[in-house]
Amino acid sequence: MGACNKQEAELPYYNSPDLTPVWEQGSGKHRIADFAFTDQNGKTVDNNTYNGKIYVANFFFTSCPGICPKMKDNMQKVAKAFASNNNVAFLSHSVTPYADSVSVLHDYAAIHNINAKQWHLVTGDKGEIYKLARQSYFAEDEIGFNADSTEFLHTERFVLIDKERHIRGVYNGTVDLETDRLIEDINLLLKEE
Repeated sequence: MGACNKQEAELPYYNSPDLTPVWEQGSGKHRIADFAFTDQNGKTVDNNTYNGKIYVANFFFTSCPGICPKMKDNMQKVAKAFASNNNVAFLSHSVTPYADSVSVLHDYAAIHNINAKQWHLVTGDKGEIYKLARQSYFAEDEIGFNADSTEFLHTERFVLIDKERHIRGVYNGTVDLETDRLIEDINLLLKEE
């Protein structure tokens, strides 16, 4: 198989905040850092929750009137596409954890029919969430990579993570075509096994 065909058949890795795709992985594979947060049911969600799973991560807040409702709708579209697949999961981090308590997240999940077995809405320490978003998930552009937790985090990115905690795709969660591409890319990752 030629290099072009390989690139079309496999997803790249993203190892830096400039999101340059890399197909040939060396020893410097970027991995999502360890984390532990609390979900909408008051349960701890950490890296172990996603062991052996492909997952999509994003950052939102329940009172967001702008991009978050569209992101929620598109994430639900993706979740519905994989509702019967236990190897695919979803993780939404609140960027306003001081407002999005467990009970607020629980009510939000109930209103929007979010399946807690598949999709965790998490809250926790703001500094930890922001650091993870910017330095691990590359959720903002390169400038955001060095921002601190006093600078508000608001991003439309969905980040596709493989079973080894590597970033394999980044998508605009407000765009329907990007959502369709995410579904296709999850199917590609499932075939990599």
